[in-house]
Amino acid sequence: MYERVEKCPVCGKSDFRNKLVVEDKSVSKESFAIVQCAGCTFQFTNPRPGVADIGRYYESEDYVSHNSAATGVINQAYRVARFFTMRRKVALLNKRAPRKGKLLDYGCGTGHFLAAARTNGWQVYGYEPSPRAREEATRRVGQPIGSESLVSFKQGSFDAITLWHVLEHVHTLNETLQQLVSLLKPDGVLIIAVPNVESLDAQHYRQDWAAYDVPRHLYHFSPKTMTQLLKKHKLTVSEMLPLPLDAYYVSMLSEKHRAERGGGLLTVLKAGYKSNKFAEEHDGLYSSVIYVAAQR
Repeated sequence: MYERVEKCPVCGKSDFRNKLVVEDKSVSKESFAIVQCAGCTFQFTNPRPGVADIGRYYESEDYVSHNSAATGVINQAYRVARFFTMRRKVALLNKRAPRKGKLLDYGCGTGHFLAAARTNGWQVYGYEPSPRAREEATRRVGQPIGSESLVSFKQGSFDAITLWHVLEHVHTLNETLQQLVSLLKPDGVLIIAVPNVESLDAQHYRQDWAAYDVPRHLYHFSPKTMTQLLKKHKLTVSEMLPLPLDAYYVSMLSEKHRAERGGGLLTVLKAGYKSNKFAEEHDGLYSSVIYVAAQR
């Protein structure tokens, strides 16, 4: 069953313009509309499957975020990228958090980041709605991973909360952010990584851009709209940082989406390089952006 978003989650206005129609090439082969708010330019999938129905769109053996054993060349590339970015993510956490204390990874997937942070001295807690991913994360981290709600956590108890490519999947966007902010200590940090709809690879691939990933990705952020959303929750963005390997991974998936028109490895490397080069020259408009935010 589908639901329609009547008001923009960022600015609250109801004037939307059709942006693109994108096919779910991973699971259902259905097409979904992406609309853009005329007020703040925020883009989101509308209409979309409701909370009770979204699960079937994740039912794929190749969905590597929920299954570390997923096979194929693209999933091998994902694991290589994860290996190289994990150390950088933990280093970023150590540098930006006020202390090496309690960490909540919201949408922790199969638990690789939590395990790395725990090894680095953090007290870790995870939240993951997918039963399959949660089971694997529990084994990897060596402790139970939450799944029902955030109410079991005390307010103001976390030094850092991370969401690595998670916020774009959350139906209750504002309600979830409000809850997460309440769980932060006054000097705690919120670290959010999401795809950037204004990147060069998004502009180049358009409806074939893999990071649209409809309908699993409900929202399609830009630095402007993410900053505005976080400001709404009394958060200030102190840094916007790149995930440069994402440009290559997303380009690889996007070329696959182009079917018979898709290019090979050289095409992927050129697209990723051009996207990162463009971002260097245009205010950090990388394929994916990490936002480091704190309470004002």
